[in-house]
Amino acid sequence: MAHLFRELSLGHSKRESTPPPPPIQTQPMPSKLISTGLQSPLGQLASQLSDSDLRLTAYDVFLAVCRTSSSKPLSTSASFNSDSPSLNSPSSNHNNNHSPQTPALQRSLTSQAASKMKKALGLKSPGSSSVSKKSPGSGPGSGQGKSKRPATLGELMRIQMRIPESVDSRVRRALLRIGGGLVGRRIESVVLPLELLQQLKQSDFTDQQEYDAWQKRNLKVLEAGLLLHPRVPLDKSNNLSQRLRQIIHAALDRPIETGKNNESLQVLRSAVMSLASRSDGSLSDSCHWADGIPLNLRLYEVLLETCFDINDEASIIEEVDELMEQIKKTWVILGINQILHNLCFTWVLFHRFVATGQVEMDLLYAADSQLGEVAKDAKTTKDPEYSKILSSTLSSILGWAEQRLLAYHDTFDSGNIYTMQGIVSLGVSAAKILVEDVSTEYRRKRKGQVDVARSRIDTYIRSSLRTAFAQRMEKADSSRRASKNQPNPLPVLAILAKDVGELAVHEKQVFSPILKGWHPLAAGVAVATLHSCYANEIKQFISGITELTPDAVQVLRAADKLEKDLVQIAVEDAVDSDDGGKAIIREMAPYEAETAIANLVKGWIKTRLDRLKEWVDRNLQQEVWNPQANQEGFAPSAVEILRIIDETLDAFFQLPIPTHPALLPDLMAGLDKCLQYYVIKAKSGCGSRNTYIPTMPALTRCELGSKFQGVWKKKEKSQNFQKRNSQVATMNGDNSFGVPQLCVRINTLHRIRSEMEVIEKRIITHLRNCESAHVEDFSNGLSKKFELTPGACIEGVQQLSEAVAYKIVFHDLSHVLWDGLYVGELSSSRIDPLLQELERNLLIISETVQERVRTRIITDIMKASCDGFLLVLLAGGPSRAFSRQDSQIIEDDFKALKDLFWANGDGLPADLIDKFSATVRGVLPLFRTDTESLIERFRRVTLETYGSSARSRLPLPPTSGQWNPNEANTLLRVLCYRNDETASKFLKKTYNLPKKL
Repeated sequence: MAHLFRELSLGHSKRESTPPPPPIQTQPMPSKLISTGLQSPLGQLASQLSDSDLRLTAYDVFLAVCRTSSSKPLSTSASFNSDSPSLNSPSSNHNNNHSPQTPALQRSLTSQAASKMKKALGLKSPGSSSVSKKSPGSGPGSGQGKSKRPATLGELMRIQMRIPESVDSRVRRALLRIGGGLVGRRIESVVLPLELLQQLKQSDFTDQQEYDAWQKRNLKVLEAGLLLHPRVPLDKSNNLSQRLRQIIHAALDRPIETGKNNESLQVLRSAVMSLASRSDGSLSDSCHWADGIPLNLRLYEVLLETCFDINDEASIIEEVDELMEQIKKTWVILGINQILHNLCFTWVLFHRFVATGQVEMDLLYAADSQLGEVAKDAKTTKDPEYSKILSSTLSSILGWAEQRLLAYHDTFDSGNIYTMQGIVSLGVSAAKILVEDVSTEYRRKRKGQVDVARSRIDTYIRSSLRTAFAQRMEKADSSRRASKNQPNPLPVLAILAKDVGELAVHEKQVFSPILKGWHPLAAGVAVATLHSCYANEIKQFISGITELTPDAVQVLRAADKLEKDLVQIAVEDAVDSDDGGKAIIREMAPYEAETAIANLVKGWIKTRLDRLKEWVDRNLQQEVWNPQANQEGFAPSAVEILRIIDETLDAFFQLPIPTHPALLPDLMAGLDKCLQYYVIKAKSGCGSRNTYIPTMPALTRCELGSKFQGVWKKKEKSQNFQKRNSQVATMNGDNSFGVPQLCVRINTLHRIRSEMEVIEKRIITHLRNCESAHVEDFSNGLSKKFELTPGACIEGVQQLSEAVAYKIVFHDLSHVLWDGLYVGELSSSRIDPLLQELERNLLIISETVQERVRTRIITDIMKASCDGFLLVLLAGGPSRAFSRQDSQIIEDDFKALKDLFWANGDGLPADLIDKFSATVRGVLPLFRTDTESLIERFRRVTLETYGSSARSRLPLPPTSGQWNPNEANTLLRVLCYRNDETASKFLKKTYNLPKKL
């Protein structure tokens, strides 16, 4: 080997005197690739090798392996063609016009047959009629710039790698010299940069600057391949590595003379070959100078990039099959195998898609297809170095994809949405390999538990929609600020709800159909995410609102509509799923917007009702129940409370809520209770029937023939009057409880009751105008009717009517009834004064009380008069006594009383008079019955009541107050007031009744 290089060196020395003329400089066509910001995952070099350095070195390797792949030695070329454009330079005639072309590189090119590789990758081949695309070699880098296809594979490679012809020619000459000593040996047994340094000298270069750059590049390649990234790891104590490092650094600082077999190169060769010849465990005699990771991968990456047309950088050349066949021959030097090739080619395809603006989908699909091969390799190859590169490459691809997919609403629009499916597919494929074949966590789990694709898509959807939601929220806030000076601007959350709804529809129509290929519930996950995002805002809003405002209702209604729309999308999306979408729906915890509206409305109702109740208390304390307050004769406070109720109902139905029918019962119940409260307060303190009926005096018997009878009667009269007045004393001190005032109260309660029907009809009208009302809302009568107030009004009118009647008879007319009627001589104390007073009061009532309740009050006055008449006859005290002869006077007086209420047919109906006078008519015949018959009748009734125990002594029957001619107490009282000796003796003997109280 040394002898070979010595001969080559001598040969070169003979040519030093005639340096070649400078070649014509050609500029490579400028690249249109854009910066991707993606660092190569194949590894970063520790040495300062530029992209140009890597490209030139890769070309050196390519030429070297292609020249030695033929069975013939490199020093001969049967296919030499002096007119080849690859030698079209002043230096091409150097060395006796011997062209360093080889059969492999000299192979003629054809594109008639479609590329098998492009077909396998799904790449389209341009038709024969296509003239728009330029062929490789038509640009400035193709020699003299003539627009023609390269004639040979070698020429194609030079053009694709943008190598000037002068550089190509120089490398070929050096390889020719090197090849002379390789007969019977393989190219991988030499260290190419070292041999190039040995064969080329300064005179082979255009200028000193080019020579220095070339020397430094080869030295840095040796440093990278042998010291920084060696195939066989270096021992820290290895003196050879220290020595080589010193030599290279010294040469970088002060260039050495190359092209000669001098001492400097001998020292360099010794150090290089000692390190390069170390065995990696294989049986081959290869030198290891470019097969360490990542140097080999970076060089191979440069070679693979030549598959792309330099004039259409998003397209793969038609000759890719032939070119790839030659590129794969570099594996022996670079230490590449099929699995590394698959990984590198995947990265190159992907990177080119990104670098050409992400528009050529064929490249993306090809990368995804090639990733399928990587997935197969990953399952069968567990080499740690490979796993590290695999993880780095897939992470880079996945990182790029996820940068777009985690916010795909920002990434994709109508102009590039067609790229989304390919990017998703690539990202998911990368993620699956990483998780299933690289991650140790996955191996610890059962594979059935992890659906990588679905999990990733789920993550992309949620992340992107959260980002989109945040943007919509910021936009809504800006929109609100921009419209703050406009009338009735929409609240932020109402704007946001509308925007989110539109976003959900856009998601369903545009993105979900794409993502559904990997996630069956893509739309459901999307709306669930939006639902959750909006939930955070709406729940915070709901917790902060304390009263019903137009803005609050607007926001809550918008939230409710949004929620219904989102749930509908989720349900439609999940119609074919296993669980019918239950899991997604469960994820969407309700906003409770309707509940919040209901609670606010209930709060609004409570506030109104509390104010109304306070108003009732305040106004009823001030109410004087003046009959002249208005023509209708009812209290002004009733007019006001009915007006307030009307206003409250109007305000309720004007609330911008969708649930009037549902919340109406709460309002109705509250108003009903307020009105009932008013009715109860209006009748409170007015007394009742029992308030005015005097206490009956103890039973006595008549004192016959006493001349002092009149005196006793006067004293008893005074006592009775005081006793009776003590019961009604509380009624005399307040003018608001007079008969006219009580009549106003009755009118008021009647008016309230009659207005209930009017209000209920008005509610029906309101309901018909409600947007949310349904047929059942009208059929369900309970929700729109007052239940408590009508009954309270009826009861109140009844109580007040009886109170008026018994107040007139027993309190206001006590002086003519209790104190005057039948006191002393009957002829001088008959009923006429009572009838006159009754008539006067009836006139007042007729003028005060409304017609529809007037009959009831007059009827109650007649009942009270009958009760008073009987009370005088049966419990009038010792001042009254009746003989059988007085019965006619009593009957005539009672007829006059009935005639007063009949009023010659203008008063109460006769049948009503007969009904309520029946008790008096039944008792009056007892006053004309003889005493003995009365006593016998009394004995019989008492024995019937008490049985045989009453035979020895008749018990004193209790006073029931229910007068009846067949009732023992009634018969006894007739005997007590019988001005008769027989009666007096019977009462004295049987009960020992006194003659006076």
